[in-house]
Amino acid sequence: MILNTREWGDGDRTAVLVHGMMGDSRSWGEIGPALAERGYRVVAVDLPGHGRSGPDPEGDIERFAASVLGSVPARPALAMGHSLGGSVLAAAVSGLRPERVVYVETPFGPGRPHLDVAVFASELEEAKATRTAENLRRERPWWSERDIAAEVEAARLFDVATAVSLHAGRVGGPDNTPPLVAPSLVIRAEPSRYISGEDADRLRTCGFEVRSVEGAGHSVWYGRHEEFMAALEGWV
Repeated sequence: MILNTREWGDGDRTAVLVHGMMGDSRSWGEIGPALAERGYRVVAVDLPGHGRSGPDPEGDIERFAASVLGSVPARPALAMGHSLGGSVLAAAVSGLRPERVVYVETPFGPGRPHLDVAVFASELEEAKATRTAENLRRERPWWSERDIAAEVEAARLFDVATAVSLHAGRVGGPDNTPPLVAPSLVIRAEPSRYISGEDADRLRTCGFEVRSVEGAGHSVWYGRHEEFMAALEGWV
């Protein structure tokens, strides 16, 4: 599948951005321009079943990774993935061969021991239906109106069947910790539901640099743009 992409800037270095589940390329609406100001041509994808890319109800992590590899320039100066996008980037990184990699709030480790597909699909349908501007303003008061608008529209376009297929393929799957094909940074919220302190220590032992953004949510840069860019210092 050739993915829909969104671009900022026309610099001589390329940055590839991969969003998280139920998001799309507009999730990077502040980060893309900030990287463009630093001399990058920024290419952000819409993953299958997200944004303006088509659904893939038989998708798995390998198909998602292949779609990214077929849709962005090879050997970018920077590749960044958030949550699900970090998992997809981890599966694609050996083929993409970026100069530097950033994983944002991406849990690495063995696949889920069990996934009730019907229950998971129901949970996603409910999450999609309740991702309204009113609910986001109440639940995430630190988000800007731009953040909220981006997430509401992304949820509207999100294909549940594609996400269910992807996650069903991870049940009992192998450890998805990526190879260190390039210097690799992990950015986590503090506290984080997805990367514990123990997880961070394990990743450091494996050779990753790990940095934290105090008080951030799962979409770390939403409402914490300056702090997130500070966490990228020396990497962009």
